[in-house]
Amino acid sequence: MLASPTTLHHLLLPAPPHLAFALPHAAPPLHAWLPLSRVAPPRVAALTHGSSCRMRRRGTRAKVVAAGGDEASSSGPTKFSVKIPVGNRHILVETGHIGRQASASVMVTDGETIVYCSVCMADTPSDPSDFFPMSVHYQERLSAAGRTSGGFFKREGRAKDHEVLVCRLIDRPLRPTMPKGFYYETQILSWVFSYDGIHSPDCVAVTAAGIAMALSEVPNKQTIAGVRIGMINDQFVVNPTTEQMEDSELDLMMAGTDSAILMIEGFCDFLTEEKLLQAVETGQVAIREICKAIDVLVQTCGKKKMVEAINLPPAELYRHVEDISGDELVKALQIKEKIPRRKALSALEEKVIMILSEQGYVSKDELSGPIGNLADIVEEEDEDEVIEDGEVDEGDVHIKPVSRKPHRQLFSEVDVKLVFKEVSSKYLRRRIVEGEKRSDGRSACELRPINSQCGILPRAHGSALFTRGETQALAVVTLGDYQMAQRIDTLVDTEESKSFYLQYTFPPSSVGEVGRTGAPNRREIGHGMLAERALEPVLPAEVDFPYTIRVESTITESNGSSSMASVCGGCLALQDAGVSIKFPVAGIAMGLVLDTQEFGGDGTPLILSDITGSEDASGDMDLKVAGSEHGISAFQMDIKVVGITLPVMEQALLQARDGRKHILNEMLKCSPPPSKALSPHAPVIHVMKVKPNKVNLIIGSGGRTIKSILEETGVYAIDARDDGTVKITARDMESLEKSKNIITNLTMVPKVGEIFRNCEIKTIAPYGAFVEIAPGREGLCHISELSSSWLAKAEDAYKVGDRIDVKLIEINDKGQLRLSCKALLPDANQEPGSIKQQTSSSVKEKVVYKDDIIKMTTRRSKRKKEVEPSAAENATPKTLENSTADSP
Repeated sequence: MLASPTTLHHLLLPAPPHLAFALPHAAPPLHAWLPLSRVAPPRVAALTHGSSCRMRRRGTRAKVVAAGGDEASSSGPTKFSVKIPVGNRHILVETGHIGRQASASVMVTDGETIVYCSVCMADTPSDPSDFFPMSVHYQERLSAAGRTSGGFFKREGRAKDHEVLVCRLIDRPLRPTMPKGFYYETQILSWVFSYDGIHSPDCVAVTAAGIAMALSEVPNKQTIAGVRIGMINDQFVVNPTTEQMEDSELDLMMAGTDSAILMIEGFCDFLTEEKLLQAVETGQVAIREICKAIDVLVQTCGKKKMVEAINLPPAELYRHVEDISGDELVKALQIKEKIPRRKALSALEEKVIMILSEQGYVSKDELSGPIGNLADIVEEEDEDEVIEDGEVDEGDVHIKPVSRKPHRQLFSEVDVKLVFKEVSSKYLRRRIVEGEKRSDGRSACELRPINSQCGILPRAHGSALFTRGETQALAVVTLGDYQMAQRIDTLVDTEESKSFYLQYTFPPSSVGEVGRTGAPNRREIGHGMLAERALEPVLPAEVDFPYTIRVESTITESNGSSSMASVCGGCLALQDAGVSIKFPVAGIAMGLVLDTQEFGGDGTPLILSDITGSEDASGDMDLKVAGSEHGISAFQMDIKVVGITLPVMEQALLQARDGRKHILNEMLKCSPPPSKALSPHAPVIHVMKVKPNKVNLIIGSGGRTIKSILEETGVYAIDARDDGTVKITARDMESLEKSKNIITNLTMVPKVGEIFRNCEIKTIAPYGAFVEIAPGREGLCHISELSSSWLAKAEDAYKVGDRIDVKLIEINDKGQLRLSCKALLPDANQEPGSIKQQTSSSVKEKVVYKDDIIKMTTRRSKRKKEVEPSAAENATPKTLENSTADSP
């Protein structure tokens, strides 16, 4: 509620003389004050409004009135706005002026980044289920950055991977705040309408969705907000800019309420658990301030919550299900194997439905929700009692007492299934807390048996099969050149690509079911990104390992924690492919039973290590942590109850560290172990550095030179970049060496006085002959330099294809070479024909200078190697005159 001016007058500012708020349940009205926030100064959230209109809230009307008390005429939509402090700046929240037919809509501005978010509900409820019918759609409009789509259809298409990840960031913290029994389909739409390239829109979108949900009729329990936390120079920064994030060691996205955490996700450079907790604490403080400011806005213009639409199964049904299932349910939950346990629970569920149907408790129709008393459905209205005139006064009501017997209540089959699932979860949690044993017999801190194998796929560049209990992942690594990199289309008008990516596949067969296959769903994209972020920090630098790396993780069995199995399997497969990782990493999933006092415990939250699928579904938390023995590289936490406190999270992280160390030790027992060497089926990549101004010589006019090299040598690809980096990808060393020598000759810098042996005459003109001194490098030998005697025309002494020795005598301003054959003649009287005969069998000599080839690296092993110049490159030319091989 808003504070009155008598108690918080220091938080209020004078209103314009012609406007004042008349808020519901506020006495006296705030005639001369505008409320700002309940946040203490100096960081005060400023609440303003635009033109006048009427808005419904909690069954009353909030009016904009004139200073004298008269209602102002309505000339347009009311625009409410509030400035909320976030980090070292403010975000602006506006509502009421756009998207007015939606249940709620907001515009949130951070700098010049603007995100619009709307919430809408269906008019009628959906069929009851154990999953709240909410969908989230997030889209980054290219027009927000002044761009348009480059495809044939000039509009945005299906969601990109990073947009799917933001959808998950919005969905996951909102879902735990939704009450059970609310079945109205809810849709959240979020668009980025403006992007300044400085302020990231993803964290703004999470907060915008939380505000829109709080303003709508959806009866969510608490307001949520989201922030990003970075760590720059050992200092935590709230919502850092994109430039600041380039230097950050941490990328933490988190969301929560004013009192607890609901979701965290991110990656870091192997920070300790203590550092991560400090970052979460910093984020929680920022979220608390945002939620308080949002509550002020909700009190002003929020809509009445549809609490009456919550439809829960009756308590009587829970008693019936427990009475029937009872001991059989306890025995079924003690089955260790997943599939037999699932079949036993399914059979028991059918038995419960059958017994309740025989007893007349389950209705045969498909009415959803608890059905009222049978008498209320079939009872006909009693006929009015006939009363003779004069016996009673006109207008009197005569009530005839009717005896009623209690009637049996009917339940729908859907309700029975929902209640059975809740009762099963309750019994499983009780078994864990009271019996201190989980379904598979493990204690809370115990991990499942681990087994791993490498090199199981002979033609793959690297492969590993990682098994943990009933969860199994087959990881495959493929190495390639730059053409295999994954291109990323973002709002920024730059071409980005990823040289490392992990793709996660979860087929229905992994859980023994039949289902759809095809394009990856949102869960697969999210799990793949989590595993990718966990492995990326341990990869070598591109200069040391110039390969594009693709990891495929196919889940062949699943009973919980399949994403963390992808981390472990992917790490082993990378080593098997010969990737020189810095150190091994592993991942583990943690669970939680928050309220142990309900099941006879002491109230202390119970943390579970390496949870199974049933413990994930019945528990209160799913925390995934990946990293090494000394730090964390990636993490993700989902909460199924409203909020986890920092002490509980600290306990979970420390217990996860112990489990991670155990998994790393088990991975060392891999049999067969990873080969740690490049596969003979992997391509060979050679990286060399030339002077940037020589790159055009490698490419040639219209790419003709580089195409001819590819055809002549048979290499896969040649990537020549503007900075002088040349990357050659070949199938074997022979083709690689051949292409390398051609490029070396193309990019060498000749010096005046150098001698070139056995050079081919490519063209003859009336004024001389063009001689190729190196592949693609030609110079003119003027007719006067072809012979010591006079020649009428060059054809008198030479023809195309002849080979001669020449000396470089001049390089003009345009870089053109002038050659001389006469300068090499030992005797001025020697005939040109004898010179041709003498040199026809000679070996062509080339000179390579240190400045020409700055750096050459061939990747055939996991270490960086410097390639020494060949013997031909080191040989001193046999010349009649002195020539230098020093760099210019």
